[in-house]
Amino acid sequence: MKIDYLIKSVVIAASLLVSSLSFAADIDVNADTNDVAIHGYDSVAYFTDSKATKGSPEYTASYKSAIYQFSNAVNRDLFKAEPEKFAPQFGGFCAMGVALNKKLDTDPTAWKVVDGKLYLNLNKAVQQKWLTDVSGHLVTANRVWSGIQGVSIAELDAE
Repeated sequence: MKIDYLIKSVVIAASLLVSSLSFAADIDVNADTNDVAIHGYDSVAYFTDSKATKGSPEYTASYKSAIYQFSNAVNRDLFKAEPEKFAPQFGGFCAMGVALNKKLDTDPTAWKVVDGKLYLNLNKAVQQKWLTDVSGHLVTANRVWSGIQGVSIAELDAE
């Protein structure tokens, strides 16, 4: 019970923080004001190295109005060949947040690849909650995402 309350509090606080940010990318992609996705982490490295790896502005590719950074040219080229394979699900928003009808920022070190798809979470505490029922949360998140995908963070917070 105490953890659920803590997670709900963190989600609410993060929602307020994220809603105050101005995202330059498309409302369907979580990116900073410079359109950089995943806080500059290499989305391919999650698959090839099984770890969160910081990318470099030297190796970039654009996808769905966001700029992805990579740790090397090989990863950049893999992404360019199949961006839908390597881009995070739910536009890079927190998977647990989406299940809760929210678009929350993520911590690139709170991640998991499930069935060949990359999922990110707000932080490691929220990720622990998400990991308690990944398949159930994914069913909910996939259903919810279709309804919030084109909705701005501000509109979601007003509901």
